[in-house]
Amino acid sequence: MSPRHASDPAPEDRFAVVTGLGLTTALGGDVSATWRALLDGVCGVERVDFGDPDGPEQVYLAAPAAIDPRTVLSSAKAAHCDRAAQFALVAAREAVRDAGFRDVSALAESGSRVAVVVGVGLGGLTSILEQNRRLETQGAGRVSPRTIPVMLPNHPAAEVGLMVGAKAGVHAPVSACASGAEALAQALGMIRDGRADLVVAGGAEAALHPLVLAGFARLRALSRRHDDPKGASRPFDADRDGFVMGEGAGMLVVESAAHAAARGARVQGRLTGAGITNDSHHVAQPAPGGTGCAAAVGAALCDAGLVPERVQHVNAHATSTPLGDLGEAQALHSVFAKGVDDVAVSATKGAFGHTLGAAGAIEAVLTVLALRDRTAPPACSLERIDPEIGLNVVGRDPAALPSGPLAAVTTSMGFGGHNVALAFADAS
Repeated sequence: MSPRHASDPAPEDRFAVVTGLGLTTALGGDVSATWRALLDGVCGVERVDFGDPDGPEQVYLAAPAAIDPRTVLSSAKAAHCDRAAQFALVAAREAVRDAGFRDVSALAESGSRVAVVVGVGLGGLTSILEQNRRLETQGAGRVSPRTIPVMLPNHPAAEVGLMVGAKAGVHAPVSACASGAEALAQALGMIRDGRADLVVAGGAEAALHPLVLAGFARLRALSRRHDDPKGASRPFDADRDGFVMGEGAGMLVVESAAHAAARGARVQGRLTGAGITNDSHHVAQPAPGGTGCAAAVGAALCDAGLVPERVQHVNAHATSTPLGDLGEAQALHSVFAKGVDDVAVSATKGAFGHTLGAAGAIEAVLTVLALRDRTAPPACSLERIDPEIGLNVVGRDPAALPSGPLAAVTTSMGFGGHNVALAFADAS
């Protein structure tokens, strides 16, 4: 993806238009259910016992998907896919239909150059662990012949690629919790470079497993507010103490403006820029002052030909960790400076949990919806904003966005120092 400068002209061929959206989260099994629940302040976090019925109790806070993907897919397809790929297929199918294709086969038959980019953080880890359990308890002959395909990080991307008949490329970026956002950055590059007419892009994750939860708990990354599940994950709150894990997927259909116009597609928003940086500071902690995040946001705005004053909304990564939220707030202050109070900042992970590799894609969908409906979604669990944050954080009620052209940014960060920022504009 070639960089550009804010002073450069911003021709339409620099943008990718968004024509389809798909979601499956703890709030709902599709876009409308998730968006409606989010605006209503619903929280999908609960206490879940992940223990063996015959073993010790293993209770954690988590945000499991509202709809089991196995009830949506055919039994044959579900049986051949890891849960992360199941989520990806459900969200991708909704996005493709939302983009105006009567069914997924119509996309493959359209004659367009179609590509797929689906990011994951942990991918097929739960399937790996299950097959290892079979190996140890039942022997090698009981290990599934699907073990190798489903354990690969490209499994969700490959399954979506097969579903839509992608011939222009199938890719699977893995950059921890920034994976879904990086998938969209890569999709934007493919459209700009003319490598594809249409890209189905996003992220998926299904990592609600005792090993993963125990590992994050040992890092002291998870909320310990077990007596208050609905108020446990509270991004930007003065009393935040860690995140709650969720699962699900977010998918977008992005295409060139010319391709969308030629087929009479409804444009729901525009993906106008992307910025990718790395902290090179610590494997699990953000750079002091949020410098890496600030650089990514600045790069995304530059790539989109936007000055900070043109941005009215940010969907923040905001995981509810003390260091992470503060660093991101410092980054946004650095970028938006004196105009930061004019930017409505949404922190949505309190409602559906931190979905790791799916987070950036889910929040990209929410950003498009916010611009489309001119409504910044609320933070369902925010009680008292940390005075050190100093942002215009949307509280427990949605906030109206102003009239006129709208622009927004969504941020994602991941272990390893990954930072990805995406710039969006409304469809006007």
